[in-house]
Amino acid sequence: MSSKRGAVAPFLIMEALSEANRFAQQSDKRVLHMSLGQPGSSAPKHVLDVVTDRLQTAPLGYTEAGGMLALRQRVAQHYRDEYGIDVPYERIFITIGSSAAFLMSLLCAFDKEDEIAIALPCYPAYPNIMQSVNITPVFLRGSPEHKFQPTVAALEALPHTPKGLIVASPSNPAGTIMDDGELKVLAQYCDAKHIRIIADEIYHGITYGKRANTILAHTDQAIVVNSFSKYFLLPGWRIGWAVVPPQMTRAFTSLASSMFISPSAVGQYAALAAFDCKGDLDAVVAEYAANRKIVLDGLTAMGITRVAPVEGAFFVYANVSHLTDDSVAFCRKMLYETGVVTVSGMDFDREQGHHYVRFSFSGSTTDVTEAMERLKGWLA
Repeated sequence: MSSKRGAVAPFLIMEALSEANRFAQQSDKRVLHMSLGQPGSSAPKHVLDVVTDRLQTAPLGYTEAGGMLALRQRVAQHYRDEYGIDVPYERIFITIGSSAAFLMSLLCAFDKEDEIAIALPCYPAYPNIMQSVNITPVFLRGSPEHKFQPTVAALEALPHTPKGLIVASPSNPAGTIMDDGELKVLAQYCDAKHIRIIADEIYHGITYGKRANTILAHTDQAIVVNSFSKYFLLPGWRIGWAVVPPQMTRAFTSLASSMFISPSAVGQYAALAAFDCKGDLDAVVAEYAANRKIVLDGLTAMGITRVAPVEGAFFVYANVSHLTDDSVAFCRKMLYETGVVTVSGMDFDREQGHHYVRFSFSGSTTDVTEAMERLKGWLA
């Protein structure tokens, strides 16, 4: 038997990927992925050239537990350039992906049986990780009117004040962004109530006509989790970062060194080089914007019009309740009859996700266009 810590809900995205791979082996139909939340583009050539050189010339052993000094300083420069705020590099920790950053943030900031609020729908790994370390997720019912984002009113409606709150902007799966004024009000409320915010900012840089501000512009008591996997095009390199409050740096260092020793040296060289590729990275975001229009126009033509406003990331979270009351079965049928892979909303919301499907448009424009044509024919 496994421990209670391992008794978490399955990650349906990964199960859908496995089923799609089995289908691809048995079918002559080319599988088109609108499921995974990873860029379809590879790392910029400059990054690969730098890594090739570093493999031959640079030290590749352990780095400091918090990451290479040069990379931490470069992330600090990123906050000055993008948001106009000063974040001392001592508060910045390079991590083995954003998942490790989130895990260490939970362990640093919360104790056993503490409650952390999170708005539904949400990234499923977050409540799963909380449960695995004996921290209790408390779900807020997100509403389309508030773009599925947490609000002060929703927090005040809880039976008692939670110890923490997850804020994801842009969010996964909905792709919505909190207005900066609302973000400021939420940060001030949480500081006053001693609610520790963990802000998921991994989709920053991928926005459409609306800028996502960092919560660090409004408080130094929040923890920020970020990643090089999305905007910076380094999925699979497993490099992320965390920004922690000043009083938490010692604990974070101790946990990082004990749990992970250090992040990958090769990955850190790649991350450092990625900061020099803004033109390439923004060109990919422009392709996402084109894909976004193709998907939204295509869904509208199919009669799927109840979608969250796609302000950032590369997802459309669509209500398909007029087509099915079982989105898991709906997505499976879609796979076997069209070869298009999508994800049921049940991965993100066990209460109402049976009415939703998440479409990812992070692949090539050619694949996104073909996928939408297949779905139009299927639903017609």
